[in-house]
Amino acid sequence: MAENPTHREQDQDTRQHHQTQPAAPRDAGIAEAVALVARLRRGERRAIAQAITEIERLAPGAANLLRAMQPHLGHAVVLGFTGPPGAGKSTLVNALIRELRTGGRTVGVIAVDPSSPVSGGAILGDRIRMTAALDDDGVFVRSLASRGYLGGLSPAAVRIIDALDAARFDVIVLETVGTGQNEIDVAEVADVRVVISAPGLGDDIQAMKSGLLEIADILVVNKGDREGAEQTMQQLAGALTIRAGTSGKVPLLKTTATTGEGLPELLAAIDDVSRRAEALGPVDRRRRRARYLIARAAADLVADRIRKGRDGLLDQLADDVLSGNVRVEDAARRILAGTAAPEDPREP
Repeated sequence: MAENPTHREQDQDTRQHHQTQPAAPRDAGIAEAVALVARLRRGERRAIAQAITEIERLAPGAANLLRAMQPHLGHAVVLGFTGPPGAGKSTLVNALIRELRTGGRTVGVIAVDPSSPVSGGAILGDRIRMTAALDDDGVFVRSLASRGYLGGLSPAAVRIIDALDAARFDVIVLETVGTGQNEIDVAEVADVRVVISAPGLGDDIQAMKSGLLEIADILVVNKGDREGAEQTMQQLAGALTIRAGTSGKVPLLKTTATTGEGLPELLAAIDDVSRRAEALGPVDRRRRRARYLIARAAADLVADRIRKGRDGLLDQLADDVLSGNVRVEDAARRILAGTAAPEDPREP
């Protein structure tokens, strides 16, 4: 008996229906993400907080949310503040926020605090000190735990930049945890890097020589009303000569955050550096942050492989290093390649 054409069409419709069914949850997730982005772009603080939380925790909807933000990114200028503990970073950032708001600019702040040894969460010391954010819809502050990242930033901080950028904040401020000499990750993330020191810290110049000096777009001696401020300025001016050919291009400023002294000059220097950064274009600036995230993820994967070991490869390489048969650098390359075999000496 010939097949009824109507039945064939019904069967085809049924198959198409079943084939498209699995896509429904994903489509619903994208629709929810688009709706959330629309709310945060209207300035709804609850929506901003929700988006940041999902991105920070890499919740199931985070990927859709990041995709929905893409058309709205590239507007904000990212300022990175770092330096030794005790330099008054939070107080200076708080004073700078007031200057920015006086000029009509909106500000999103990512304050990376030390991690609690109990819960792993942020201790929130920086957020408590940022009084400029109180009762001001033009300022949004989010505290993050450092999560043990020695570079001063966690990958979550970099992802949250996108949320604040999509929320139409003009300036995004990153303040690192303040552990001293290791906070150089901010160089890969911020458009403008401000390194803050203060008189009487004892290790300020040593911190500069350990990497912070090399990443600075602007150097600031805060607490400029204290004894020794001029001496610290002179020391840093001398240390700048280490940076061959750049000593005249790095502004060295003195501020007193509690009184506002030097804040207009600092803001002018930031605007000057940010104009040069913006000339690179939003794609190149965001690509640099993406490279940082990829490099961080790759480093974490390698560290995890080393911790867990891999078919005795690590132990074999460790023995080769101890015996002097393999250099540490070559052992690391073999870990990345997943082999303990010696490299072909004929290879360049």
